[in-house]
Formats: sequence, structure tokens, C-alpha cells
Amino acid sequence: MEPILIGDCEILVGHGLPRPLLPESVIRRRAVVITQPGAETVAQEIGEQLSTEGLDVFTHTLPDREEAKSLEAVSAVYAALAEHELGRGDTVIGVGGGAVTDAAGFIAGTWMRGVELVLVPTTLLGAVDASIGGKTAVNFAGKNLVGVFWPARRVAVDLSILEALPPELKREGAAEVIKAGFLAVPEIVDAYGRHGVDTPLEEVVGAAIRVKADIVSRDLTEQGDRALLNLGHTIGHAVEFASGISHGEAVAIGLVAAAAVSEARLGFRHSDLVRSTLQTTGLPTKSPPVPRDQLLELVGRDKKRLAGTVRMVLLEDVGKPHLLDVGPDDIQLGMDAIGL
Repeated sequence: MEPILIGDCEILVGHGLPRPLLPESVIRRRAVVITQPGAETVAQEIGEQLSTEGLDVFTHTLPDREEAKSLEAVSAVYAALAEHELGRGDTVIGVGGGAVTDAAGFIAGTWMRGVELVLVPTTLLGAVDASIGGKTAVNFAGKNLVGVFWPARRVAVDLSILEALPPELKREGAAEVIKAGFLAVPEIVDAYGRHGVDTPLEEVVGAAIRVKADIVSRDLTEQGDRALLNLGHTIGHAVEFASGISHGEAVAIGLVAAAAVSEARLGFRHSDLVRSTLQTTGLPTKSPPVPRDQLLELVGRDKKRLAGTVRMVLLEDVGKPHLLDVGPDDIQLGMDAIGL
């Protein structure tokens, strides 16, 4: 595996997991594998392998999806870490989808003021987005409002695991891959426009990760360019939190909203391409019923606020994103575009 680097983090993409899985360390004695239902087989294999290498390994299973990112779920992990005496030289390993990698990263970044983190994403969404770049969070009064920046030391992306995913999980993750395409790689957009959910992952996963790695390397803590990765998320996150749909579905809907606002503000001419690419992939372009007032409140509460304003990533063209202040009229226009 040829690593993709973001600072001290190495991202390994290939068929099969690397051996050894963990970076070399002379002080590591224990590791916790944090996983979720659906990824427990991979987690068990990793735990058994590390045990044969002499580590004291234990596993903690979080609830599925966003329930993994509650303060109650995280508190239960802290109790397990204390019981097993996980120390400063030890390692937290997150194995699962984006919710698990988010939660595991938050736990690693806050336990004893920070311990080593290694991530093994088992969903496409986790592989191209949640596990990359060190943003970790749990949900409280909104999505991802409590978090820390804590990059993994290593992220191991096994394409064999991703290729075996059911279509619905490939579809959900495709939203973030398509987002990367509109940000910087038109070839990704073209691939999904031709193949939809059956797009060969080896053609797009590494490319999408490199888009994120390039932007994050310039701006680790989101003081500037990194916010460009929030394309589709300002309204998408609000729809997700209000309706309970999946993150990928919400990002797809948010991309449609962002395209409409981009057309009005920057003359973006490819709103139809955004819709058709998502539809070919089987992703939604209309929001479930959500009260407009609730959505406006959630957008206003979103973590992307700056000095009382809401900032939104808009497109001048494919590959030409901009971060702009938006007002209520812009948000209303975005909501109109997604059927609210």
C-alpha cells in the first residue's frame, strides 16, 4: 500500500489490511477495539491478530449509527477504558462506519488527554470522509457540536471490505465521493454518472481521499480551506438531524440545495448535473417532510456559524468551490430546491 499522508497520519488504501496493522511502538501494552454491530467480525479478526502479537486487547461494541455518538455511549466506553487500565502509551482502534470512527476518535482524543488512534473504516462513507482528517465529534443539541481535532496515526482502508458492502451502504457513501468530485475531480462525477452505485471503487476511493487529504493538509483545524469540505453539509446536516435519514442521503439532498444557491449567487450552470448524478446513483434529491422553521433553526445553530453569520460552500463551477456568507433568503432558496 502506497500511503497518503496528512502530517503524521498515514492512510493506506488497498486490498487487504496491512500487517502489522498498528504502527511500531515500544510502549504499547494494551489496545481497545471499538466497533459496532455489522463490523464485529472484522473487529474480532483484528483483536485475535493483535493478541497473537502479544497485546492485551479488549473490544467494546457501540450502538449502531448515530446512537454510537451519544454522550451516554461514549461514557460507557470511558468506564471500560478505566476498568482495563488503558494508558497513555496504548491504542484506541475504531472499526466500523463513520459514526464509530467519529466516536472512537473523540474517545482517543479525550482519554488521558489523548492516546494513539488507528482507524479501520468498514463503510465507504467512513473510508472517504469520517476517518480522514482528524475531526471527531459526538452529538449534543445538534449534529457534531461536541468534538476535538485528533488525527489518527494510521487509517487502513481495505477495498475488499468496501467492495463486499451491500448496495445501500455503497450508495450512502457515494454521496461523499461525489461531493469530492464536484470539489476537485470531475472524473469522479463522470464515473458515477456512467456507472451509478456500481462504480468501481478502486477508481474513486483513493481519488476522493486525496481530495480530502490535500485540503486538510493545508488547514488541519478548519480555519480556512478545510471548510470547503462542508459542501452539501450546511442544509444537509439540518435535514439529517431533523428527519433521521442517513448522513449520505442528507449530503445528497444538501448538494442539491447548495447547487441551487450556487446558481443564484455564483452563476453555477450544473445544477442538473448534480441532480442527475445523484439520481443515477439512487440517492435522494428531495428532503423528507421537515418543518421549514425547524430547519432554519438547525441551520442557524450549526457549527459552521461565524460571528453570527452562516457560511455555506458554493460552487462557481465543478472544481471551483467558494465559502460565502449566506442569509435567510439563500437558505429559503435551498429549501425550495429540495421540496420544502
